[in-house]
Amino acid sequence: MTDHVHDLRSVREATDRLLTAVAKMDNAALAEESHLPGWTRGHILAHLARNADALVNVFEGRPMYESAAARDTDIARDAGRPLEEHLTDLRDSGARFLATTEPDQDWSRTVELRNGITDLAANVPFRRWVEVDLHHVDLNIGYELEDLPAEFTDREITFLADRWSARPEVPPTALTTADGRTWRTGSAGEPTVTVSGTAAGLLAWLAGRGDKGASLTTTGGPLPELPPL
Repeated sequence: MTDHVHDLRSVREATDRLLTAVAKMDNAALAEESHLPGWTRGHILAHLARNADALVNVFEGRPMYESAAARDTDIARDAGRPLEEHLTDLRDSGARFLATTEPDQDWSRTVELRNGITDLAANVPFRRWVEVDLHHVDLNIGYELEDLPAEFTDREITFLADRWSARPEVPPTALTTADGRTWRTGSAGEPTVTVSGTAAGLLAWLAGRGDKGASLTTTGGPLPELPPL
């Protein structure tokens, strides 16, 4: 089973990094565009706070979000707040999430996430870590994919490679780095395409971030087009 204690510690560390970086911004910077199309930096911070509360719902057996429309409405409502309000909300919502993980509980139980997706409770802390650290990159304030912890990058590549496995629209694909790490994704069968590059480059492609695969080398065919996350 995933080491949820380790991942919760990583969530705390990632949240501290985020809060330290965001505290250096100003209200004008919050209104500027992020790396995510259609979202300002304020939208990302609002999403991160509401995601923490949504994961509290998951741990307490309630629907993660009331509805997709309610999720979007909450983000739009909170996006334009002043910096200090964003910082307070990020701290408080993050603390509420961590508080739900402190009581003794069955970490092997299955919980329901958004859109009917299910997972083990022990995997939820890593999912929160992904939200915090990947969206920190999305803020476009100097924290890049290359700055992510190596463990995070490897695990997120593994997660996303598995996500695109058995997808008929994605050809069988091998992923490799110069230092010999390998993954596999796409539909069943012997890989027909090999995609090579840095771990950060592979993550950018799999997650639809950064250069989205422009820095990668592909043999056996063109770089596969992945479905949206």
